[in-house]
Amino acid sequence: MNSDRILQLTFAISIVLHGALLIRSPGLNPFTPAPKEQMIKVRYIKLAKPDLTKKLTKPDPFLRLDSKIVKRSANKGVPPPYIERKNVFKGAKALANKSPELAKPTFSTPDIIAIKKKITLPEIEMARINNPSYISYYQIVREKIRRSAYQNYTHNETGEVYISFVISNDGYIKDVHLIEAKTSASDYLKGIASRSVKDASPFPNFPKELDYPRLSFNIIISFEIE
Repeated sequence: MNSDRILQLTFAISIVLHGALLIRSPGLNPFTPAPKEQMIKVRYIKLAKPDLTKKLTKPDPFLRLDSKIVKRSANKGVPPPYIERKNVFKGAKALANKSPELAKPTFSTPDIIAIKKKITLPEIEMARINNPSYISYYQIVREKIRRSAYQNYTHNETGEVYISFVISNDGYIKDVHLIEAKTSASDYLKGIASRSVKDASPFPNFPKELDYPRLSFNIIISFEIE
């Protein structure tokens, strides 16, 4: 009997405690009235547009500085820092009316005419020489001297220079002589001819068929302009 009473008493206390908790929590209490809705009023304020046509009460210090520069440059005759586009075209038209030759660009015609230089080494009659090896070697010597003369010939003078020289069997020149009687050229061409022969050395060694310690050669260097 005592145990049943204790159980009933405990159950009653539990019911009372849970009921108190439910009453204190408005969200869990079914008897709590719902909150009332509140109305929110919204007001719109219309702002007046600023008048951009009105002048500034205080001028900008940078604008004031630019105006001073323009006035100062105008007093001293110095052009302002900027020029309106329409004034530029007016100045160009006025200049064209005063000086028509300045309105259009002129192109100068070149007065320089290309000159082609020509250097030849005419063959000399060698009736006494019938050795094919000598003739072949002589052609090699003439061609090498001609190339050297092209590099040294810088002026526009013309003429012919007759030169005699000796080549040793190792291809080096020993003696160079200018034959004045057979030369018709200026001192400049004479110097160019002698230097061209020396600059062309050394030449190839003598072939086996030319078993000589040295050989003499004669050439004519002709300077022409086409």
